[in-house]
Amino acid sequence: MLQTLRDAFRIKEIRNKLLYTCGIVLIFRLGCALPAPGVNTAYFAAWFSSQAGDAFNFFNAVTGGSFSELSVFALSISPYITSSIIVQLLTIAIPKLEEMQKEGEDGKQKINKLTRILTVVLAVVQAAAMAIGFGGQGMIVNYTWYNVLVVVATWTAGASAIMWLGERITKNGIGNGISIILLVNILSSIPNDFAKLYAVFMAGKSVLEAVVAAVIILAVVLAMVVFTIYLQDGERRIPVQYSQKMQGRRMVGGQSSNIPVKVNTAGVIPVIFASSLMTTPVMIAQFFSVDYSSIGGKFLMTLSSNNWLNPRVGWGYSVGLVIYLALILMFAYFYTSITFNPIEIAGNMKKQGGFVPGIRPGKPTSDYMNHILNYLVFIGAVGLIIVAVVPIVISGLFGIAALSFFGTSLIIIVGVILETVKAMESQMLVRNYKGFLND
Repeated sequence: MLQTLRDAFRIKEIRNKLLYTCGIVLIFRLGCALPAPGVNTAYFAAWFSSQAGDAFNFFNAVTGGSFSELSVFALSISPYITSSIIVQLLTIAIPKLEEMQKEGEDGKQKINKLTRILTVVLAVVQAAAMAIGFGGQGMIVNYTWYNVLVVVATWTAGASAIMWLGERITKNGIGNGISIILLVNILSSIPNDFAKLYAVFMAGKSVLEAVVAAVIILAVVLAMVVFTIYLQDGERRIPVQYSQKMQGRRMVGGQSSNIPVKVNTAGVIPVIFASSLMTTPVMIAQFFSVDYSSIGGKFLMTLSSNNWLNPRVGWGYSVGLVIYLALILMFAYFYTSITFNPIEIAGNMKKQGGFVPGIRPGKPTSDYMNHILNYLVFIGAVGLIIVAVVPIVISGLFGIAALSFFGTSLIIIVGVILETVKAMESQMLVRNYKGFLND
């Protein structure tokens, strides 16, 4: 990866793209430090610290801490991510959108326009829910409808601006603009996370104990990173052979190919879906006075990850962890089933004269691919569960607030870095081909 970066800086065109991307990221991070007008940042910071390790932590990591600071970019790219997922699911469910997606570049532009519109709508809804729900409790200094509208407009404009900045990176930078912004947001929280680890495991200890603790922490972090890289990059390649056919006076076809199927076919989506489903009731309950000694209150405590594997509150609440893991497994199969269609792939192969060696074309091929897919989805889901459980174990047993570079965030970090490196390598490869042809 470092060699790819060094090679990229030697090429003027790619170097300019990298510098342009860094400039956009700098502008974005400056916006994250600007507070929204009329908000009481001290109140919300105190409230958020009392919720550490609970429903809003992942959201705060995704926003790079701008959510807890109530900055202009408080919503960050969360409306865009939600909008993209919704549009992707609707594309599978609505035939008209599915046809639009198959129209090539023109259809892609229409889908992107729909995603932008939905992003703004979701930003308005999220901003209004925040401003109205917390405004009367002290978040807005002078709680009036005018000030609520100002805050909602500011946060909506901030979310729209981030979407535009991400598209600038995609168009003029190194690509993957929204993913780059998401990566920077998560990485910005890492220094604070290491400070938490230092305070819990090394502060006040002897030199030997501190060194041993540091080595163990680094070993765990390195092991999780390596495991996540293999999980994200692993794939099963299904061999495909194309039969020869007469075209004019010569035979064409006969070449071999393969269909790569990733081990983690659904990516980070199952974890996000499962987390959202578990935390939504908890997040709604934050707006009301809930009696946690009641049956409903204990149920909410079961859904909160802050109480899982936590001996200080009781092991009974860890039942929520079992539900969470079952949801990850279920959503892994569900999301893969709507994004990867073995029947359609087998049909296209048959039309093009392709077949899997040893497997008859048509239904036997689709059954064979479905069998492989189910096997890979299970392995990928187990890998996701391992990555998701490690930070929960650390948080529950040692009482450490959620770490931004573990769990879901780690999958995002590794995935974005791998995609960005591959994009840079492909750009350098294209440039080398151009140079060869020009010579």
